[in-house]
Amino acid sequence: MAKLVMKRIEIVALLQDRKQILELLQQRGMVEISDLNDEALVKVNTDSRVLMFDKCINTAVAAKEILSKYCPAKQSLLSMLNGRREISKGEFESFAKQSSIYLDKCHKLIELDKAINEHRAAIVKIQTMMDSLKAWADLDMPMQYKGTKYTCCYVGTLPNQRAREDILQDIAARKPELDLFHLEVVASYKEMTCIAVICHKSAADETLDVLRQIGFSYPSYLTDQVPSQALRQFEQEIDKYEKEIEGCIKSIESYAEEREKIELLIDYFSMRKDKYQALSRIGITKNTFVISGYIPEKYAGVIVGELESKFTVAVTLSTPADDEDVPVLLENGDFAAGVESVTEMYALPSKRDIDPNPVMAFFYYLLFGMMLSDAGYGVLMVAGTAIVLRKFNVEGSLRKTLKMFFYCGISTIFWGALFGSWFGDIVPIVCREFFGYNPPSIALWFEPVADPIRLLLFSFGIGIIHLFAGLAVSFKMAWDEGRKLDAILDTVPIYLIVLGAAPLGAGILADVPPILAEIGKYLALAGVVLVVLTAGRSSKNIFARIGGGLYALYNIASGYFSDILSYSRLLALGLATGSIAGVINLMGTMPKNLVVKGILLTVVFIVGHPLNMAINLLGAYVHTNRLHFVEFFSKFYEGGGRAFNPLKANTKFIKLKEEIQK
Repeated sequence: MAKLVMKRIEIVALLQDRKQILELLQQRGMVEISDLNDEALVKVNTDSRVLMFDKCINTAVAAKEILSKYCPAKQSLLSMLNGRREISKGEFESFAKQSSIYLDKCHKLIELDKAINEHRAAIVKIQTMMDSLKAWADLDMPMQYKGTKYTCCYVGTLPNQRAREDILQDIAARKPELDLFHLEVVASYKEMTCIAVICHKSAADETLDVLRQIGFSYPSYLTDQVPSQALRQFEQEIDKYEKEIEGCIKSIESYAEEREKIELLIDYFSMRKDKYQALSRIGITKNTFVISGYIPEKYAGVIVGELESKFTVAVTLSTPADDEDVPVLLENGDFAAGVESVTEMYALPSKRDIDPNPVMAFFYYLLFGMMLSDAGYGVLMVAGTAIVLRKFNVEGSLRKTLKMFFYCGISTIFWGALFGSWFGDIVPIVCREFFGYNPPSIALWFEPVADPIRLLLFSFGIGIIHLFAGLAVSFKMAWDEGRKLDAILDTVPIYLIVLGAAPLGAGILADVPPILAEIGKYLALAGVVLVVLTAGRSSKNIFARIGGGLYALYNIASGYFSDILSYSRLLALGLATGSIAGVINLMGTMPKNLVVKGILLTVVFIVGHPLNMAINLLGAYVHTNRLHFVEFFSKFYEGGGRAFNPLKANTKFIKLKEEIQK
């Protein structure tokens, strides 16, 4: 399997069946509905309904967040790997009839949360007033007290901390004749001094004037009660609000058992929103409606048969025109599907491209394993991903990613065994340090640390094969399009140049049999001649042809030389994994005492190797992607395709049993 062939589908049916047909198509998830722009057909404006469903979704999401805030679901990391829960179509339809009941519960949850927020805001406001009153707790009269028939009272603050005698001296220095007043210091702090002043009405203006001269100001909050009484009343109000908050929280917690229903409500309204958005794209006449879109040819027979068996419809399948923006749907087996997410990260294939995943998968796993290259780490990857895939109902892109790392783990075991790396050199270290036995190398091929040049040359060889595979795909695409001469002349000369230059380049680093070097010269020369003579063949001018050929030769030489050098990262990352693992093991063997050494080695092993594995997993993933995005894809892949976006049950929490699984 690979890139599925798309067909254009047109459905004409009775108007009365439009909702049922859309629901069927949504459950099957195999038809992408296009927007019909035919003046002879009427379009239905569903914006108001879509907006209403958006509001319902937002309400349900807010209710779910409130439940998560006050009574979070007990969910472990592993249980989060489980996919959507499965329900039958009957259960879903039964719930749909009760959706308004659960929407009312969502509104109630939002009201309770709003009440909690309002009560907490009121508590904060009261606490702010209490903070301003605490300084006046010793005042034995209301702060708003103005005086009697013959007296005036002023309650306020002075800046900084001051004693009563100091304040009186300051007043006396400013107004010596002022004596018909009494001043008391209620409280004194570093930032301010709280005072209360009572004076005779005849001296009220003079008293207030001199107080202002020394910095007197009224408090921001003046209570009409004695401050101590007001503080007690505020405490009672806070206690009342806290009890109301506690009651609201208990009410919210009583809805905890409705969590799954609220999740189902989100999915229900999401499906209805999608259906009404699709409804706005269809065309309508007086008695019929028309749907136009795309469907994978593989599933067309099943969908058409079901439509014709259940409804009065006329279905037409046709091949899309060349200028149509046909969507792309990839479908591969487990081995190739694992790297689909990597390809999608780069770009989906265009109409001209083939699906690169079947070819890419083999090389992706191969290169990844070479970069990580520790069999012990590979065993952990295979075991971990296999357990998760078997024990949990993992879905979608996460399942594909786990499959990818499963096969990457198998490749890592293979290369690690060839290079003799099992958690670094832990096997010989344990034999040597604890049993006094110096074992022979356990590498099935060779140890890269002992012979890095061999691994470097092998990496270049793998790189050449990888690039040649990309050229082979390019050859096939051109051949299938009928450009057979282009297929030959655009690939064969490059094969000759690279194959000829390879032994000549390898001779710089290692001994190469003279016969190979001699053959390489002639192959490279033949490739150069072919490129110079044929690369500029589109031009009619002989000099332009030669110039184009020379320019193409320069691009091939510089481009492929740098591409092949890029594969030296296979050596670099492979050595890094083993070297760091060896250093970790060495740290554990530093003590001389066997008991201490055993304990330290165990601790260092348990802590160090997971960290080394995590770091080098990331490095292997990034650099394997780079080798494919830059070196491999550049040989044949254009990308730019549009993803297939069918009308389907776009649900987050539930899955209908009748839904076709792709």
